[in-house]
Amino acid sequence: MKTRNDAVRRHTRQGNLISRLAGLRITRTRWDMLIAWTTVAAREEAEQLARTAVERRLAACVQIDGPIVSHCIWQGRAERTEEFRLSFKFLPAQQAALEAWLLSHHPYETPEWLVVRAEGVGEKYLSWALANATSLPL
Repeated sequence: MKTRNDAVRRHTRQGNLISRLAGLRITRTRWDMLIAWTTVAAREEAEQLARTAVERRLAACVQIDGPIVSHCIWQGRAERTEEFRLSFKFLPAQQAALEAWLLSHHPYETPEWLVVRAEGVGEKYLSWALANATSLPL
């Protein structure tokens, strides 16, 4: 039967692993993962943004969905468009650089940019993201 002490030891081991990977003494909450979304009109645009964001290590991973159908009011008129959605997974330390880069390279006049904090992140996935981030705070 698992006890509270077992859970505390497991959480401590997880925290120690993350600390070793980053080379810092840190708390888990400092390394939460964020997810952000945007959309573009063409698959080629989505591929270019995704590839460049990962190559520049602004995001650990970018997934592309689509085409999806979007309905909105744009310049006073109801619009229906087919788009491609990009889902960015990244660390808080990467947020400012990713957002600035994306907004300066996005083809839309008013791009969608929604950011949320992941409620939970698998230890191995978070460790992988930490190992691949270049903008870790010192």
